[in-house]
Amino acid sequence: MKLLARIRIVLVVSLIASACCPFSGAGDVRPQGGSLEEQPRTRGQAKIVLVAGSSVYKPGEHEYVAGCAALGDLLRQSPGVFPTLAIDWPRKPETLQGARAVVLFFDGGDKHGLLEETRIEQIQKLADDGAGLVLLHQVIDVPKDQGDRFRNWTGAAWEKGYSARAHWIADFRNFPDHPIFRGVKPFQVNDGWLTGMRFKSGLEGVTPLLRTVPPKSPTAPRSESDSIVAWAYERPHGGRTFTFTGAHLHESLSDENYRRFLVNSILWSAGQEIPPSGAPVALTPDRLKEYLKTAR
Repeated sequence: MKLLARIRIVLVVSLIASACCPFSGAGDVRPQGGSLEEQPRTRGQAKIVLVAGSSVYKPGEHEYVAGCAALGDLLRQSPGVFPTLAIDWPRKPETLQGARAVVLFFDGGDKHGLLEETRIEQIQKLADDGAGLVLLHQVIDVPKDQGDRFRNWTGAAWEKGYSARAHWIADFRNFPDHPIFRGVKPFQVNDGWLTGMRFKSGLEGVTPLLRTVPPKSPTAPRSESDSIVAWAYERPHGGRTFTFTGAHLHESLSDENYRRFLVNSILWSAGQEIPPSGAPVALTPDRLKEYLKTAR
């Protein structure tokens, strides 16, 4: 592991231990305190594990730790939900046990965080037990020989040489009738998109949620599925999966509708009821910036 990444992890743990925990509340929500891989203290709470990669890209981009810390605080605002944060991969055996959902936010491709067989086995067990899965940004970018496994988990996979990626501003105005969009109003986001997935035949079990295409693309999409950048998947043997290929920029969380879309999606994946007005997602601009400090 690179020295910078090691320093980053040490700082995160130190800050959390000194009560500057990423899960310290947002907006007018009272601070909760906490630590890495903390377990629920109240019986019946829905545990949602957020697994954040520690690799460093550019400031404000691929902010896995800061992003998961922010999402964890946002999830805490929903009653009965207990988020817990793990760096790179859970170190405590009890962290994944009983999880209602696991959020994966780390590098993809040849550096994919699930290339270790033991990790794949752990996710497969969770999927078999009906736990929800959430894949953000590059996590859907997998080696071709893992494509079928991921399609069984998520309904699709990004494939090198077939799929594409690019950065542009997308404007989302029309949403399907789905619980994930409760309380979500139209929003615009400047993001890095992975497109052109290889979906399961006939989009079986897949509900497209967001679609966008490069505004200056010289060619039309090969099919309508090429424009899908977010989707919900009902796994045939039980369990839900949500995938969003955006989440490139940390500052996107400043948009209330963007973050409500993500939080609603995580709750849906975990089998939690989403209020008619959507999940609470209070977050101040200053607090959003603070997450970047705790991640370094």
